[in-house]
Amino acid sequence: MTDLEDLRVMLTGFRVSAALSVAAELGLSDELAGGPRDVGDLAAAVGADEDSLLRLLRALVTVGLYVEGPDRVFGSTPLGEGLRSDVPGTLRPLARMFQDGALWAAWGHLGHSVRTGENAFEALHGVDVWAHRRAHPERNEVFNAAMAAQSAAAAAAVVAAYDFSGAASVVDVGGGSGALLEAVLAANPALVGTVFDQAHALAVAPPQTADPSVAARRRTSAGSFFDEVPAADAYLLKLVLHDWPDDECVQILRTCRHSLLAGGAVLVVETVLDRPGHERFAAFSDLNMLVLPGGRERTEQEYAALLDRAGLRLAAVHHTTGRLSVLEARAQPA
Repeated sequence: MTDLEDLRVMLTGFRVSAALSVAAELGLSDELAGGPRDVGDLAAAVGADEDSLLRLLRALVTVGLYVEGPDRVFGSTPLGEGLRSDVPGTLRPLARMFQDGALWAAWGHLGHSVRTGENAFEALHGVDVWAHRRAHPERNEVFNAAMAAQSAAAAAAVVAAYDFSGAASVVDVGGGSGALLEAVLAANPALVGTVFDQAHALAVAPPQTADPSVAARRRTSAGSFFDEVPAADAYLLKLVLHDWPDDECVQILRTCRHSLLAGGAVLVVETVLDRPGHERFAAFSDLNMLVLPGGRERTEQEYAALLDRAGLRLAAVHHTTGRLSVLEARAQPA
């Protein structure tokens, strides 16, 4: 029976995801940052029905997010702190992303993708996920916040894994808020950098955490990485290629190859399939790419093949201490 109970937990895991997402949307962990609170007080603070909030909180107690004391008083746990807005690496923006019913519905269309190979989101909704987000600015804002939080959490690991000392300029391609570039510039005082992305994804102002030196060396540029990118010694493409099918990836890489300065590097920062210790995350992320943007996760060999088609060669792979790896590519000899 144990195996069946374990299977039951996996089958009903979407309930936990939904509950966590609602907790994040309501900001429960933020409200509990100052200490335990009565459920009535908490309901008033977040604009929720008291009885329904009680039921949500009790469910989240069972998965370790919160604790219940006497008289319907609830407090947060170390796990629940991860949904606070003000903690490093917060997962609140990621959890809030799943308040978008279009994403939930697309996952319900996974079977269609498996049977046909088509992207579930576009097959169901008639537009790709990027057009959906452009049409819903409030959802796009949450998505950008989730990507910024993810970049901030991974930035230190990427900086530690790769030596930028040979470069004078770097472009963070598809860099959004520029959290990764900020970390790279902070660790390399002689480096200048540009965040390049579509206009609706860019944070034009430097992050509030940026010191004056970083802010002075940081620029933004809007455009499409299918068309042109600013010239640089190094290009960072963090979690960009996994969003796209192979042909589109080759076009993005060719755009970077065309503008790459002599001796420069294209740095593909991705989760690599089959890397020991990260197999489960990578495999389910691969399904997420099938369902939402229509891309895929890849092995080192598959990335090497894409690079080769774009006139680049895989020179080295630098694994970070986390899930991401930095695939260093150089221009093929003329």
